[in-house]
Amino acid sequence: MSQSNDFTPAAGRFLPTSAYDRLLAVLTREARWRSELLESLAPRNGERILDVGCGTGSFAILVKQAAPYAEVVGIDPDEHARCIAKAKAAAAGIEIEWMSGFARDAANFGQFDKVVSSLVFHQVPVAEKQAGLAAMFAAAKQGGRIIVADYARQNSWLMRQAFKIVQSADGRTNTQPNADGFLEAELARIGGVSVTAEWSLDTPTGTISIFSLLKE
Repeated sequence: MSQSNDFTPAAGRFLPTSAYDRLLAVLTREARWRSELLESLAPRNGERILDVGCGTGSFAILVKQAAPYAEVVGIDPDEHARCIAKAKAAAAGIEIEWMSGFARDAANFGQFDKVVSSLVFHQVPVAEKQAGLAAMFAAAKQGGRIIVADYARQNSWLMRQAFKIVQSADGRTNTQPNADGFLEAELARIGGVSVTAEWSLDTPTGTISIFSLLKE
């Protein structure tokens, strides 16, 4: 498993990870898209579910609360973020396995019924986007589902301007490919099917889209 510390922290280059949850709530209409993502994931008891780039654990905790007898594993390279996640899960009285790992390491944790990621791939270089998405597919069982929520193609002038807030925090080099449609194109290439967002939401920081693919 990779031991590199070369990653963009959850809250970007200029703010502490402890600020991430507050930023997300204010700038992304978080409650709305997380609710839709949970509905798309549809976690069930008995399933094994992997949250790739789990950050401070907010979504993994929602998954476990929705399906208390599912096995939920969260991976993230940021030790500080994982510590926050552990504390939040303990406060909620639930057990989640928090592991160190990049998206590209997803397949190292075994096979899963569902593999999900949210607001991760816009932050990483193109090579990491490719490796991470491929690893998510590899981690999914045959017949399993891969779900990604992120900033993808920004179709309107207004959303492209709004997305500049994210680009100022996370860097234009990594974020611009997503704004130009890289995410949906790469998912289509790996999955071998045409891919469009099943749901999108305009936010103060750009459009967030949800993609869902079945591994056949």
